[in-house]
Amino acid sequence: MSMTTDRILATIEDLVALAPRATGSAGGAAAAAYMEGRFARAGLETEILEVPSFAWRATECGVRVGDGVEVPCSPILHSALPAHDWAGTVRHVVEAPVVDIGSDRVRRHDVRGAIVLFDLTFDMTLAHTLPLTLFLHDPGRRVMRREVLRSRNPYVTSLARTMRDAAAAGAVGVIGVLRDYPDSLGYHNEYYRRTLFRLPGAWVTRAGGTQLRAELRRSPRATLTLGIARDEVVSRTVIGVLPGRDDLSRRRGSGHSAGPAGSAGRRGHAGVAPRGDAIMIQSHHDSVGAGAVEDASGAAEVIALAEHYAAEAADGRRPAKTLLFTTFDTHFTGYQAHREFARRHVLSRAAPWRIVLNATIEHIGLRAVEGPGGGFANTGETEPRGIFLNVNPAFTARIAGLIRRHGMHATSILGAGLLEFFAGGIPTDASFTFVSGVPTVSLISGPLYLYDDADTIERIDTAQLEPVARFFVDVVDDADRHRGSLLGTMPSALRRLLPRGRW
Repeated sequence: MSMTTDRILATIEDLVALAPRATGSAGGAAAAAYMEGRFARAGLETEILEVPSFAWRATECGVRVGDGVEVPCSPILHSALPAHDWAGTVRHVVEAPVVDIGSDRVRRHDVRGAIVLFDLTFDMTLAHTLPLTLFLHDPGRRVMRREVLRSRNPYVTSLARTMRDAAAAGAVGVIGVLRDYPDSLGYHNEYYRRTLFRLPGAWVTRAGGTQLRAELRRSPRATLTLGIARDEVVSRTVIGVLPGRDDLSRRRGSGHSAGPAGSAGRRGHAGVAPRGDAIMIQSHHDSVGAGAVEDASGAAEVIALAEHYAAEAADGRRPAKTLLFTTFDTHFTGYQAHREFARRHVLSRAAPWRIVLNATIEHIGLRAVEGPGGGFANTGETEPRGIFLNVNPAFTARIAGLIRRHGMHATSILGAGLLEFFAGGIPTDASFTFVSGVPTVSLISGPLYLYDDADTIERIDTAQLEPVARFFVDVVDDADRHRGSLLGTMPSALRRLLPRGRW
């Protein structure tokens, strides 16, 4: 009964009620406790992986132009940082000329001593994924329509490039116009961890940008105010372990009883028990706003699968391989927990398991467009989604059949075999285990509202909650039946000889 629509939706509602589930916040701690409690009640061994991270918040934000005209704004998250590991408080009041570059590159303008005014562009359309597409299930041609293929996701943007170039060129601040976005100041950009946002920055809406530019024609100076506080905090990633038949046999053979997941790690370090194969089922439970689609939907799917397999094991149908159910923290603050997990559980020779497959579930949402009066309007259609994978061709073909069987329309398979050798990996929560050499099946979509306060419960694609869960059960069952070392695009023994863990 764990994989019914009503039960999965109830879990999403529970997590949304805890929002914002930000790293280091009370809501974040409550979400981790909720996940661990659900895993424990299902009968899993549990562990909390605690890793240092940072919590950024704005204490004030303002844009003033002309004769004291205030333009409504919101802070560019993670801006005004002197270093990636900086903690403290600072207040910037920058009064300077404004150089309006629109959607142009900073390097074409003299911005020394100036505030850069730029139009944020969303640089990746759905059509950009077509070269990676190995298979597309689109029976109603919901994806292959011009307006859908032209839709843009809010992750790949011009923000990091503009911030980096503006700082290098001697600018003193930035103001971003949300040109390609509905009338909302609820946009919460990610922390693009490879780019340090040294300059203070603020967002204005498209209408706010029009107002600002009109005032700048009369007086080409503005005052940007941004106060921030950044604290070092402890993130909490939740791991639930269901030992497989092979793991239990090894434990009995080595004289160890089933203990908590942390003790399993110590057994591996001591070298007493040999490592067994494990399949990892992953999402993240943290959020900046309500985070219904991003990513209460994925976390709820992980709980549904955990309860399903725990019930199966209680009925005597335990999988051969160990199952690791993991929901991460730090998705929005630098992925520190993801990197530490990869170091401990994938790259380390003392890792307690050989993770032979990662199945990651994110963003089960409805497609939305800008409404006629501004804001977001649901279309009633599934947001087109991709499954990034780097598994062997036979497994890929079986996964294509499962997509069709479970009616997962608007779903494509994206071949990611070559991407694991690049530091950027894939744009999903699975990226760090992926570049560490774990064969991966990672479901993700990029609806327009993904980083907005508008990501509320009505954005959930309710009709797809159960099909997605049952699809992943079949993927996990398939992997459990096959030799773990051969699940990837290349045998694991060969993969271990090649570069891993580059991030």
